[in-house]
Amino acid sequence: MAEDHQSDAVQDAAAQLESLGGTKPRILPGPRATRIEADVTPRLADNWDQVLQVLNIGAHFGLTLTDTGQIAWLRIPRETGTRP
Repeated sequence: MAEDHQSDAVQDAAAQLESLGGTKPRILPGPRATRIEADVTPRLADNWDQVLQVLNIGAHFGLTLTDTGQIAWLRIPRETGTRP
């Protein structure tokens, strides 16, 4: 049951980030958490207040600078699927 809830939370967060940014985020399953990464596009930046609400779904979230731009990410624990 927790696995279904986790999957729902991951799919919901990814769908919201796609809607806000205009590009499909990457979903990276791990043994203890699923990480969702979204490229920071101008559209995503324009919706930043809403993006922060989505990122806050995760137990951890952040912004990473890469050679090609920025990535907003969040991590949703597999055990509960919700923020501890």
